[in-house]
Amino acid sequence: MKFLHLLLILSSLISACSDSNTTAESAIFAAMQKQETAWNAGDIHTFMETYWHHDSLLFVGGVGPVYGWQNTLDRYLKTYPDTVAMGKLKFNIIQVNRLSSNHYFVLGNWQLTRAIGNASGHFTLLFEKIDNKWLIVADHSS
Repeated sequence: MKFLHLLLILSSLISACSDSNTTAESAIFAAMQKQETAWNAGDIHTFMETYWHHDSLLFVGGVGPVYGWQNTLDRYLKTYPDTVAMGKLKFNIIQVNRLSSNHYFVLGNWQLTRAIGNASGHFTLLFEKIDNKWLIVADHSS
């Protein structure tokens, strides 16, 4: 009887953990969708809401590492000064891996459809749960 009781407890814990993973992954997918929608509306400031608003935010792109939320925003504004340069963004998420209860690793690719020429590449993101929100704390896009 104790064995059956232990199995029921373990089953409940596994189910709770699985539900927690599903909730986290759903929140991360929603954050990525928010970014895509904001970008396609030409709204870089809303796009940036998904990033950690901190000096320790890390963005790595073609020009190397950029540290800090404001510096990352400034980089985006300089690289994409208008909606023509921004084009329309589409993310394709390839993989989402749970690293811990507060960290997820995301691998995907991005495509920009633009009149001035399309662009595409891959990204890796580190999401961290901060103040009950899933935020990007590190972004490597190429």
